Amino acid sequence: MKTARHLPAFLQGLRRDESGLALIEFAFSLPVLVVLGMTGLECANLSLAHLRVSQVAMLVADNAARVRTSIDEADVNEIMTGADLSTEALKLKANGRIFLSDLEPNGKASPNTGQYIRWQRCWGSGSFTSSYGVAGDGTNDATMVNGMGPGTTAATKVSAASGTAVMFVEVAYNYQPLVSSAIFGSRVIRYSSAFNVRERTDQAIKNAGGLATSATAACT
Repeated sequence: MKTARHLPAFLQGLRRDESGLALIEFAFSLPVLVVLGMTGLECANLSLAHLRVSQVAMLVADNAARVRTSIDEADVNEIMTGADLSTEALKLKANGRIFLSDLEPNGKASPNTGQYIRWQRCWGSGSFTSSYGVAGDGTNDATMVNGMGPGTTAATKVSAASGTAVMFVEVAYNYQPLVSSAIFGSRVIRYSSAFNVRERTDQAIKNAGGLATSATAACT
């Protein structure tokens, strides 16, 4: 037990004692480190989601453009199955939607010359609508004279040349946070891609096998 005579020396020793300093500093810095760590993880996850959504848009457009001779509902089903397998980590089927559109010249004389969407197929359960049009748009008029894509001018849109078609794909996805939605809030990621068809000359979509199109139904 410390006596009054020893008390000043004891207090001086206590003042010089630094044995718990590191623990105290760690206690103060831990919340900051945790927040920085979680934010870093969320940033990486968001960046990866952007990359994967952009890649699947390109994948679907490219695969649809590669189908030769003619395109069938079975082909579209296989393409979307591939998209499903490549986006399992994102859970895109439950939280997003893919729009695959066949864009062609409408063959009308001026002033109705333009592009039109011959057919469109969708996949995914996300509550989205296409930002660029639906099947039948531009069939008899010049409402899609510049084609499909962002902006309002031909320089920012995609159009198909005479006698061919473009496979235009739009992907919309409700971002699923890894840590918490409080970091970036609710986000919708959208990407589009387009490829000219390679060798196909018949652009009408077929259904030779009589497949049900519930999984890749015409967009409504």
